[in-house]
Amino acid sequence: MDMFCMQCEQTAKGTGCTLQGVCGKDAQTAALQDLLVYAVKDIARYAHRAHQLGARDRDVDVFTVKALFSTLTNVNFDPQRFAGYINEAAQMRGRAQKLYEKAALKAGQTLEKLDCPVRWWEGRDDLDTLTRKGREIGIEKRVAKLGATTAGLQELIVYGLKGAAAYADHAQILGQEDKQHYAAFHEMLDYLTRKPTDAGELLGRALKVGEINLKAMELLDAANTGTYGHPEPTQVRITPVKGKCIVVSGHDLKDLEELLQQTQGKGINVYTHGEMLPCNAYPGLKKYQHLVGNYGGAWQNQRTEFDAFPGAIVMTTNCLQKPKDSYKNRIFTLGLVGWPEVTHITDGDFTPVIEAALAAPGFAQDAPAQYITVGFGRNTVMSVAGKVIDLVKQGKIRHFYLIGGCDGAKPGRNYYTEFAEQVPNDCVILTLACGKYRFNKLEFGAIDGIPRLLDCGQCNDAYSAVQIAVALAGAFGVGVNDLPLSLILSWFEQKAVAILLTLLYLGMKDIRIGPSLPAFVTPEVLNVLVEKFGIKPIGSAKDDLAATLGA
Repeated sequence: MDMFCMQCEQTAKGTGCTLQGVCGKDAQTAALQDLLVYAVKDIARYAHRAHQLGARDRDVDVFTVKALFSTLTNVNFDPQRFAGYINEAAQMRGRAQKLYEKAALKAGQTLEKLDCPVRWWEGRDDLDTLTRKGREIGIEKRVAKLGATTAGLQELIVYGLKGAAAYADHAQILGQEDKQHYAAFHEMLDYLTRKPTDAGELLGRALKVGEINLKAMELLDAANTGTYGHPEPTQVRITPVKGKCIVVSGHDLKDLEELLQQTQGKGINVYTHGEMLPCNAYPGLKKYQHLVGNYGGAWQNQRTEFDAFPGAIVMTTNCLQKPKDSYKNRIFTLGLVGWPEVTHITDGDFTPVIEAALAAPGFAQDAPAQYITVGFGRNTVMSVAGKVIDLVKQGKIRHFYLIGGCDGAKPGRNYYTEFAEQVPNDCVILTLACGKYRFNKLEFGAIDGIPRLLDCGQCNDAYSAVQIAVALAGAFGVGVNDLPLSLILSWFEQKAVAILLTLLYLGMKDIRIGPSLPAFVTPEVLNVLVEKFGIKPIGSAKDDLAATLGA
């Protein structure tokens, strides 16, 4: 077996990618990612103990989050970059170890002997050696040793932490972080090094990851709204306008802002793509006149859409697919994103992107204007909460549906379009993340001035949707599970795992999820989730809709 990866929804045969990732990840990159996660767990043993003694190193904290994020699906495919991260991890391990030893001696404690079974930091200048070590500690080895259920629960924790790390990294970039939050990451990673096997305890720890992710989303929400203002309802053009152009995909708002600043007055139009669509609703971003709208749809269509785009392309975070040769010389990566032989912007200077945009033909003419409305964050929705509550009491709004999550190319996702189309006219749909591209261009109308489709933003904005639900429950004086609200979720990668764990941590029940269940959730684990939380795999849109309405 050349590799084994089962962390995303599109995994081969629904069990795991063994030759090459469906995402495009090769076996070497998979092994290096596994080794980096192993290294981060090792670092966490020292960082966790140091924190218990009142000592911390912010660089170790930030690196831990970034390293986890770099291994998330569709972020980085460059083996050389991962070799660099592992080298950096070795330095961080040394710092964390010294931090712990100094704090323990100061406290008069006997040092714990923390031996690491695989000395991952040795031979790190040789890519083949690192790859071999990565295969020594691969997931399939743990599955063979521990069984699918125990190994799967351990991976559930790891994948949830990866998703939470993505949100924490975005927040940190905009100046929002919390030392106790970093400590929670270290504690959970240290827990995994203790080789836990009790299924009940592992599931409890997974819910704790949901709490960690809730804090990450809270920090990110504060970072985004504190920097750029609260999203406001905004009509966004979804057809091109004449002129030179750059399209920005991913999730990072600061990268978009810096690009907008550097392209002012240069005659270049900037478009969002994928999860960047909600950026058009932030006052601090939409003030730039050359942010002209959104191009294309969800991430899985990028190879076709980027091929047709007559300008430069910028990838800020995850959702990168293997670039076609036709646009390889005009696509650029930032931050943790990487693909071999693709130009990486490291110093915040977008000059190469601007030059590529000016050299490309741009759009020759305006397309017929079309618009969609975005920007229904919690501030906007709660500003009309009184009216919404009255409409519910009057029977004009019967039910709320949160239909959202990750999109993907795997068959079965037409379910979400069909479900949205069949939602009765006296029901409201809230949506977020790129799953909304399945239906966000459809016309749903309004109920007494309240739009029936409310776009709450990116997957990063799940916190906003949670707060809306909590606030409505408070206004009605009921628990969240007693609201006329159903969650219909699609998942693809580890941020969706983190969000699901957060919802379960908050006690939300009867969530429907699809299009297929994670490979790392065994039938035994699924039974526990069904019994405790009422989680349901999606069925047919018609039957699921009838069940949620009690028909």
